[in-house]
Amino acid sequence: MSQRGLAQKTRDEHTMTIHRGMVTRNYLMTWDLDKCVGCQIGPIVCPKEALTHVPAVLENNRIVKRPSVDVDEHKCVNCGMCVVTCPMHAITLTVNGKPEIPVEVYGAFPEILAKTIFRRELFDFALTDFVIENCSANVISYDPERDTLRIDFDHCIHCRQCEVASQGAFEVRQPWQGSVELHRERCVEGCFACADICPTRALHINEQGELVLADYYCIKCGACMQVCPIKPEYKTEEFTFDYSGMQVQRTRQVLANPDELAIKVERWRINHTPVSSAAWIEALRKLSDDKAAMVEIDRKNALRRADLIRALRGHDRTTIRPVAKKGK
Repeated sequence: MSQRGLAQKTRDEHTMTIHRGMVTRNYLMTWDLDKCVGCQIGPIVCPKEALTHVPAVLENNRIVKRPSVDVDEHKCVNCGMCVVTCPMHAITLTVNGKPEIPVEVYGAFPEILAKTIFRRELFDFALTDFVIENCSANVISYDPERDTLRIDFDHCIHCRQCEVASQGAFEVRQPWQGSVELHRERCVEGCFACADICPTRALHINEQGELVLADYYCIKCGACMQVCPIKPEYKTEEFTFDYSGMQVQRTRQVLANPDELAIKVERWRINHTPVSSAAWIEALRKLSDDKAAMVEIDRKNALRRADLIRALRGHDRTTIRPVAKKGK
């Protein structure tokens, strides 16, 4: 019996793939499970509910098996929404062997705008190893031929540690604006699961063995909320939006117990190219909180914050200091 058009899934400890061979289009989606942090963004945006969250396994309040996602290959339509929104760049999609994201090609989803800029003329090259060590995605390297730093932009997760480590020679524009709050008085004693899964050291264990939040490094993935023993609870809420002169009604999951959580992440708005499709509006309403008037952490102040410097690996081995205010 012909397998043409039928999705075939494979999965091992490190990788999950879905292959669907059509007459003229050959789809291959790949999940790098070593990069995946089980953030729940993919399952939220998936229009076919093909993606599900796989919870972490904890022992003594530490992660022994990372969270991830699973996919129902029979529901997946290879639209690429999860590829666009994955904050870790853990998902790739090729069509006929070439990278392609159908929802972008057909104008249903925008390009997410995020950028990491390196200004060589501002950089103290004595900090080279320090900056490279503190790149959480391992995408910064030194180019000896050109005596400069290079960035693998396709895999940068825009964590902003390079900004502070380089004393401002890097400038990072994150896609999501939002907030993160840590309430240690609500934590389960001895629990560091959120620090185990945080991909950016926004949550980390300091030299005194305490859980610490360096909020500026947070990429708003929300993986910490998924592994915390104090689980978020959700309620279903209807929302309506206008599209092509019609009123479209959908439902979304809204946080019901924010005042009970030890760690809380909110996404307010995202930087993206212009697009007005029903698919994008629906996904955005499901992903974001209704706080468009809020203000993101200020970059200039962040470069002066000693707590962000202490959060970096090897901070005690450098002469890096908070950037002084002008006139001081």
